[in-house]
Amino acid sequence: MANSIQSLIDTGTKLYLDSVEPAEVDQNLAWGAVGATSNPAIISGIVKAGGFDAQIESLLGEGHDDDAIAWAITDSLVQDAQSKFAAIREQSNGDAGWVSFELDPLLEDPSLGLDESDVVAKYVELGKKWAAGHTNRMIKVPATSAGLQALTPLAAAGVTLNVTLIFTLDQYRAARDAVWAGAKQLANRDQFKSVYSIFISRIDVYTQQQLPDLSDDAQGMVGILNAKRVWQDNQNFWADKNLPLSQELIFASTGTKNPNDPPYKYVQALAGSDIQTNPPETNQAVADSGIEFTRTVDQMPPQSVQDEIDSKLDLDDMHKALMTEGVDKFVKPQRALLALIAEKRKELSPSS
Repeated sequence: MANSIQSLIDTGTKLYLDSVEPAEVDQNLAWGAVGATSNPAIISGIVKAGGFDAQIESLLGEGHDDDAIAWAITDSLVQDAQSKFAAIREQSNGDAGWVSFELDPLLEDPSLGLDESDVVAKYVELGKKWAAGHTNRMIKVPATSAGLQALTPLAAAGVTLNVTLIFTLDQYRAARDAVWAGAKQLANRDQFKSVYSIFISRIDVYTQQQLPDLSDDAQGMVGILNAKRVWQDNQNFWADKNLPLSQELIFASTGTKNPNDPPYKYVQALAGSDIQTNPPETNQAVADSGIEFTRTVDQMPPQSVQDEIDSKLDLDDMHKALMTEGVDKFVKPQRALLALIAEKRKELSPSS
């Protein structure tokens, strides 16, 4: 059953799991996954299933508020996944075996009216806090204005970074340059590692809505073309830096949104290099596909398709729209997690 996944790994893809649910981690480890990531939506799903009721009840008894409980559970789940990938981290000398921990999304909540300089400082503070004492935890920082400003001091402090919520080449370059500026301040870069999460399927949802006149050949290819161009730029930039560890692109948002697409569309189109962080159902679809995957990451769409996309797509408009939507999708799951903890508080400790 897992032969298709093995063929994907054999192309050079590092398979990561977009979940830290313990049973999913175990299954994907067995398939050959070498890392995982977490976010509030993932944590909410695990809490909702009831598996953490005893821990929540204990934390309530210790007097913790909902926010502290949410982060304690997140930390516990990420640490559990880290322990399972720790051997891979050791075997690869730090090139794989990572689990990503997302910093507080509420820092980007526009309704709070936070001062940007305060948000930058908080990212730096929290990044150092949640990274301390961990050898295979990546700190996830969004490529927002404040997030980008926090990257240099975090990298300079030796924090291993996963820059997330990247949609465009200019965003990627800003993130990469900020991280590298920090890395250059390190006395020793032997363990310097950074990754950059480029989102894919959300771009194709955008073009279906905003560019309905794209041809059949071009529609549904914009996210793939964009990701391949960013991947190539990343390859070119790091080629002469002589670093022991790979500075990699993560292909994220790889679950298909169009029901007419095969569920492994993006996996197949980007096979062959760097990291794919796939939802559990996407990795399951790959395992069930019966396909023998081959390297495609460096195979570009026909020039006519590229020219059509370049002529019709306004990257600035796409960037603004997807970042607005992305921040909203960044904030709402954390709000939902806190609401779920509040419900659990009423259920498990009605008097609190």
